[in-house]
Amino acid sequence: MTPRFLLWLGLAALVVGLDQLSKQAILARFRYGEVWPVTDFFDLVLVYNPGAAFSFLADHSGWQRWFFIVLAFAVSAWMLLLMWRHQRERAQPLAFALIVGGALGNVIDRFNLGAVVDFLYFHVGPYGWPAFNLADSAITLGVIIMLGAQFHASRTPSAEEKLL
Repeated sequence: MTPRFLLWLGLAALVVGLDQLSKQAILARFRYGEVWPVTDFFDLVLVYNPGAAFSFLADHSGWQRWFFIVLAFAVSAWMLLLMWRHQRERAQPLAFALIVGGALGNVIDRFNLGAVVDFLYFHVGPYGWPAFNLADSAITLGVIIMLGAQFHASRTPSAEEKLL
């Protein structure tokens, strides 16, 4: 393994660690459903999400737990391969590391609790965004960076195009 690839793996591990530490802090201080207002638009809460984003498939009988675990491992393996291939770049492996770290952070919850711990809740009056966690934030940021890098690459002329 190259030092650069190890750096990206370290970032993914850091995301997993910070995600798990934040969830453990919430689990130690909150009861399920408890809300602690922080600002007029942000609360800390403790909720469990057995589904995916926005509680997708949350109301099913439990098969989704294993489906999302397998899916997270498959996506993480694919992202690790891409991280290896693009390790000399900056944006793409950064994106892949954030996605892998977030996916594995949530997998740990699914294994241990059968659901993902969510605790960040943003709202405007009675209208709110579904609660989420640091792993979800890392995945979202990773996808944004990945899409931005792809968009930038498609807008950058190739060496052949520059000669024309």
